[in-house]
Amino acid sequence: MVNFPFFQFWAPAALLAALAAPPAAAAASAGAAEVCRLIGGKLSSVSVAECLDRGLVESGVRTSGGLALLYKEYPPLGARKPNARVLLIGGTHGDEYASFSVVFKWMEILDRHHSGLFHWRIAPAVNPDGLLESPAVRPNGGGADLNRNLASRDWNEKALHYWRNHAGGDRRRYPGPRAESESETRWLAGEIRSFRPDVIVSVHAPYGVVDYDGPAGIAPPAGLGPLPFLDLPTFPGSLGRYAGEDLGIPVLTIELASSRRMPSDGDLRTIWVDLVRWLRLNIRARG
Repeated sequence: MVNFPFFQFWAPAALLAALAAPPAAAAASAGAAEVCRLIGGKLSSVSVAECLDRGLVESGVRTSGGLALLYKEYPPLGARKPNARVLLIGGTHGDEYASFSVVFKWMEILDRHHSGLFHWRIAPAVNPDGLLESPAVRPNGGGADLNRNLASRDWNEKALHYWRNHAGGDRRRYPGPRAESESETRWLAGEIRSFRPDVIVSVHAPYGVVDYDGPAGIAPPAGLGPLPFLDLPTFPGSLGRYAGEDLGIPVLTIELASSRRMPSDGDLRTIWVDLVRWLRLNIRARG
């Protein structure tokens, strides 16, 4: 377990609620318990108990491999209006182990110190099927790269052409037979429509940078902890193109430095602190 000081304003009501709540493991649904058992058996940095303790709930959507897609919400506290709604996702690519683990660790912080400063909705394992392959693979159980499968405006015109002619037909980057052919991307698009996030934070690896896509009026961070800012391209069907460029929602992509090795405790903490600071200074609820 990683011990962190709190990084948002503390609310005593949150502590009282946490103390009164039953253990998450005892209340886990069968689907959540199954996913936690499998993830805990694969990731050395997230145990089955840690996954269960996060209190994830089933979204009602199943992956291509039949696993429950899980998420957790950290809603506003009391009458306080949150600064913004934040959708945080990890594990879009199954072979980016650290992108799963880091989101679980940040959820642990919020479980102890959620202040209501933001309204969070978090999905730490968007692609459990890819993770659970042996060895883990980038695509989902249907063989699609989930970060090329979203229905960007140019998907029909460009996605398959780009894959064949610029990605060399690399199966790791196959965008799928059609936009949102995969249950995972349909779920993500549905969350964007229903939750109406003011910002989306997506955790990937292993480029060791931070990228931003979205409205030009928002200044991207100069860096988060040891990760410098680098303006990376978007692709047909990617989250940056679909949500950032087409829908005008700020998308911050955190590219960890290693797919398999966790950041140090210090780096994990400073990335989180810098992320929350950037959100607080730059993102406001749009209505």
